[in-house]
Amino acid sequence: MVHAYILIQTEVGKAAQVASTISEISGVTKAEDVTGPYDVIVRAEAETVDELGRLVVARVQSVDGITRTLTCPVVNI
Repeated sequence: MVHAYILIQTEVGKAAQVASTISEISGVTKAEDVTGPYDVIVRAEAETVDELGRLVVARVQSVDGITRTLTCPVVNI
């Protein structure tokens, strides 16, 4: 299982709506609106890195109100 954090910047005033919409996507385990340089932080999981990529590109980035994402896969050192 591959886990990642997805850091999201949104249009002004859209963070809560984006977090709520993303939390309904299969593979997303947590979505919270936060303060700082990013507006929403998402915890996601997928069976493979390719599946994680498809989740981010096809499903997360298509949510209305998102302006930029940064995906940070979790590594086990």
